[in-house]
Amino acid sequence: MADGITYTIALLGSYILGSIPFGLLLASVAGLGDIRSIGSGNIGATNVLRTGNKTVALLTLLCDIAKGAAAVAAVGWIWPDATILPAAAALAAVVGHLFPVWLKFKGGKGVATAGGALLTLAWPVGVISGAIWLLIAVVFRYSSLASLVAVASTPFLALYFLDETQAILIAAIAVLIWLRHHENIRRLLKGEESKIGKPAPTE
Repeated sequence: MADGITYTIALLGSYILGSIPFGLLLASVAGLGDIRSIGSGNIGATNVLRTGNKTVALLTLLCDIAKGAAAVAAVGWIWPDATILPAAAALAAVVGHLFPVWLKFKGGKGVATAGGALLTLAWPVGVISGAIWLLIAVVFRYSSLASLVAVASTPFLALYFLDETQAILIAAIAVLIWLRHHENIRRLLKGEESKIGKPAPTE
């Protein structure tokens, strides 16, 4: 059984891991400048792609996925009997990406990090929601719309593949990601949202 100290260590570690701004770091190393100064100002792979450097965008995506997966995997390995802790770690990692202390709590949208966490926590949830993202992205060419629909599906998938408490934690992730997409939702409703690979309006 996990006690208060265990939860504190696990969640703080997951938060710190999730808060690593790979998009910002990789773009800087690649000589692309401060990714926050272009497009939407976001530190995620979609905005990195707007630099035209597909390799750095792909690396950003993979690293953001990996940090979510690593947070869940590490907690599950260290505390294998604490069944709720991995889902809590997934939430903490996403919170870290959304609100990184290193960037004055102004982070990314959290979709890739959530995807990695869900793939590790319950791979069917990650795979199905990922397939939903891909389908919407291919048909409509809006990364934000694909993310919103895919994320909205995760609590319902979790109810089927996991228990109710874990589903509630995953629902919290979905709510946070939806809130972080409020500007995208506004632009989608107005028909002003940019499509994948196109310049984005400044947020």
